[in-house]
Formats: sequence, structure tokens, C-alpha cells
Amino acid sequence: MATLASLAQHRPLPRTTAVRHLGPNWYATVMGTAIVASAGAALPLPVPGLRTACAAVWALSLLMLATLLAARALHWALHRDQARAHLLDPAVAPFYGCLAMALLSVGGGTMIVGRDWIGPDAAVALNTVLYVVGTAVGLAAAVAIPYLMVVHHDITIRAASPVWLLPVVSPMVSAALGPLLVPHLPPGQWQRTLLAACHGMFGLSLLATLLMLPLVFGRLMTGGPLPLALTPTLFLVLGPLGQSTTAASAFAEAAPHIPYAGGLAVLYGVPVMGFALMWLALAGAMVLRARRRGMGFAMTWWALTFPVGTCVTAAEGLARHTGLVALRWLAVALYVLLVAAWLTAAVRTARGLAGGALLAAPRAPRPVTARTT
Repeated sequence: MATLASLAQHRPLPRTTAVRHLGPNWYATVMGTAIVASAGAALPLPVPGLRTACAAVWALSLLMLATLLAARALHWALHRDQARAHLLDPAVAPFYGCLAMALLSVGGGTMIVGRDWIGPDAAVALNTVLYVVGTAVGLAAAVAIPYLMVVHHDITIRAASPVWLLPVVSPMVSAALGPLLVPHLPPGQWQRTLLAACHGMFGLSLLATLLMLPLVFGRLMTGGPLPLALTPTLFLVLGPLGQSTTAASAFAEAAPHIPYAGGLAVLYGVPVMGFALMWLALAGAMVLRARRRGMGFAMTWWALTFPVGTCVTAAEGLARHTGLVALRWLAVALYVLLVAAWLTAAVRTARGLAGGALLAAPRAPRPVTARTT
């Protein structure tokens, strides 16, 4: 009997059940891969072969997105009960913001580096589709997920985590990547309308983040460290910080005729980057602490990728507007951290997929009853 049980544990999942527990959090793998390509292509260093490598990573992210969209469609078609349960689960529902950001990040990478392989016209067409769909999904999630949290989810301040930021950050990604399409629109009303919409989404996401962050920080200060598996999600706070700084730089570059646009980008971005670096150090210390206490691999490790990537693009934008060499080297250092985190998460995810552990039914988390030291 023990032998039969052991064989059952290692037997591949049936095709009809392999995607039953495939949640929206898997879109984080696409986001984390796409940002490696976009951030690397804009590095202020003439590294031979870097752009080609970034184009290959972008192609990988596009393939991952297509595969995941198909798998998630199968999930909804065959396991609607589980899909509805995900929406009503306060720990899973916020990850629907990752769908929008996956679409947007791959689309943005198409314009930045993917055009080298598919041509500028195809890049504009693909990015337009991904941007429109991703923005629509992101705006819907920014309203629907908080609505579910208020009306249907049974949550307390003890449950507050940086995951709550995911639905409201996606409009900021739209705001940062929208300016890439501005030159390809007819001059006048079309370009101005898109820029105005980007500014509106910037405000939507920024103000919603400012409402959420005190809840997250208050939970840490009064409730102690997050559970070990959730500790990497502390890096999610970097997302709105880095992405908003990136957006401010993109606005200045898309509308150079606006007086003081570059100065405003620097005036906003430098203080925000200062806070982002402080949070990076704090979150890094918490992750190292959790690792020493036995934190194993989980999909939450992907939180170490995309948010750090937004800080890379933020530093790159500030370096362009200020001309400071220190900011260029900051971008390079953050990119090295990003690539290391991405390689680690990607290898561990591939191992988990090969063994079937990552697609198995999740175990119920142990309740947290007291602060650990």
C-alpha cells in the first residue's frame, strides 16, 4: 500500500485536473520575464549581445503568455467551481491584477525590444491589442476586486498584505506604457487623449496605493512578520513606487513641449526612489530572515522580479533626465539583482512543474497566533 501511495504521488496529473489549481498568480511569471527584457534593453551600458538576449527573453515571455492564457481558459472551462472559489478567496482574488500586468508588460516589451524580431508595424499592432485588452482588464480589476473585498470577502486587518496592492497597481503599468503608443497615433486629439488617460490612470493607481500602504505597514508593525511563504510579497510594495517613477519619466518624454515636464519627473521620482530603496532594504532583510527560518520555494518568490524591474526602469528614466552617473550604476545594480531573482525563481518553478508539486492542491496554511522573534 505504501508503494502504491508513493507511485500515486509521482504520477502525472490527468489532463482534466492538471489546471484545476492553476491560479491567476501564475501570470506573475510572465510579468517577471517580460520586465527582464524591457529593463535590460534600456540599460545605459553598451554590452555586446545584450539587446539580442533581451529580445530572446521577450520572445519567451510572449510564449509563456500564450500558453498561460490557454491554460487559464481551460481552467475556467473545466473547473468553474474552482475559478469562482478563487474569486471569493481574499488570498487569491487580488492576483487577477497580474493578468492585466502580464498583457501590458509583454506588449510594452514588444515596442521596446520585440520590434527587432517582428518588425515595427507588427510590434505596434501587437502592442495595441495587448495594451487595450490589458488596460481594460486592469481597470475592471481595480474596481471589481476591492468591491469583492468589501462586500464578499471576510477579512480583517490581520490579513492585510502587499498582495492587496496588485489590483490597483495595474493601471499604473498602463500609465507608464501608454506613452509608447503616442507617436503612432494621429497628432492632436488622439495623442492628447491617450496622454490624458495615462495621467488619469496614474492618479487612480497612486491614490489607491496611498490608501492601501498604511494598512500593509500597520499590519507589519502591530501583527509582526508575515508568514514565511508570504514574506517575498513585501517586494510588491516596490511595484507602484518604481512604476509611478517610470510613468513620470515617460510622460516627460512623450510631451517634451510641456514646460518643466522633465523637472517634475525628477522632482517626483527622486524622493520616491529614495523610499523605494529603503523599502528594498527592509524587504530584503525580512526575506533573508524568513529564509534562515526555513522559508521554502513558493510562487510568491516571483514577487522578487517585476517590482524590482520597475525600479530598474525608474532609475533608467531618472538617469536620462538628470545625467547622473550614480543613477546609471544604480540601474545596473538593480538589474543584476533582478536577473539573479528571475533565474532563481524560473529554475525553481521549472523544477516544481516537472515534479507536479506546483500544480497540486495547495495545503492549508498554518494559523499565525503570535509574533515570532
